[in-house]
Amino acid sequence: MRSAGSNKRAAQLRQGRPERSIKWSSRRSRNKFASRYATLNLGTQLKQYRTYVLVLVGLIILNGCSTRSNQTDVFQHSEVGSITPWNGEQFDNSPGKFTFAIFTDLTGGEREGIFDVAISQLSLLRPELILSVGDLIEGESQNPDSLAQEWDIFDRRAERATAPVFYTGGNHDLTGQVLREVWMERYGRRYYHFVYKGVLFLILDTEDHPLARMEEIQQARTAAIAMAAVDPDSSSKMEYYQMHERVTGQIGAEQAEYFTRVIGENPDVRWTFLLMHKPVWLNNDDAEFESIISAVGDNHFTVFNGHFHRYAYEERNGADFIMLGTTGGGQSLTNPMAFDHITLVTVDEGKPSIANLRLDGILDKTGSIGLDGDSLCFQMSSILCY
Repeated sequence: MRSAGSNKRAAQLRQGRPERSIKWSSRRSRNKFASRYATLNLGTQLKQYRTYVLVLVGLIILNGCSTRSNQTDVFQHSEVGSITPWNGEQFDNSPGKFTFAIFTDLTGGEREGIFDVAISQLSLLRPELILSVGDLIEGESQNPDSLAQEWDIFDRRAERATAPVFYTGGNHDLTGQVLREVWMERYGRRYYHFVYKGVLFLILDTEDHPLARMEEIQQARTAAIAMAAVDPDSSSKMEYYQMHERVTGQIGAEQAEYFTRVIGENPDVRWTFLLMHKPVWLNNDDAEFESIISAVGDNHFTVFNGHFHRYAYEERNGADFIMLGTTGGGQSLTNPMAFDHITLVTVDEGKPSIANLRLDGILDKTGSIGLDGDSLCFQMSSILCY
């Protein structure tokens, strides 16, 4: 019969650890214990290994089941065999795919009702985010309270969209110290950036003139606006219409440094979009803008601008430079490329897909343009408007 001490030592051996106080009487007994301990220790390791293997196999099976379940949730059918009345099951639904929309100039002679129709149509199309390229208010006043009222109206209109709207300042929004200060008080930065789903968006300010020059431009613009009210032909011959900044705008050194730094801090983005109001890229002497383009480095970028109220496209070194038309702004009576539209951009692997949708071609489920849009003119050069 075993003693209590023997039973205690046996229990310790089964747990894989000897009692430290054991005294060995012979080499034979020490060898016998070492053999038993090695056997017990090996058995413990094998059990742990089997446990790890079972857990790993279980995780693999669960992951496979989850993947099959997700695929089944996306697409289910009852057809049997390889013959089916469809031509494939590789759906255009990659995880990084998304769509955003752009609207363009709505002021500079805004035509009533157009922009509100555009916001309603954007809610039908359901982009994930909406961007602008400037001229969001008329901005002809130098009274901060009047400008605040204009911005209040625009904000309420933009809030009807189902997606967030990102503002870009145009000459109607930022020309002169007063307009600039009102903007910064309400919205903060005049130029900024953000990254969405691995894509970099750069929102530029093309009214980024030195203060003294900005005052000269603002005064010339105010005089031209006053003259246009009484004699439009004479207005077009005034100083403001001779200034190159009226056409292409300007990017300041501080803004260029900001964007080159941002580009350097985001080297792994999938694509870069530059949005601005005036086509500063038409001014080949603008070293600041060229420094931004050089920082992007390759042709993995797209440029959008407004201002001219007519659509145009140009490719430069493999990159798209796109001048948008209007989304309610004044139009030429003769130019067929002056039409109201929104731009829909789909980002996926490779180059983005860009579609321009005319507002007179976006119909709701009843086959009509919402908000009584069937009574509006979306292209002033069209004979349908007369």
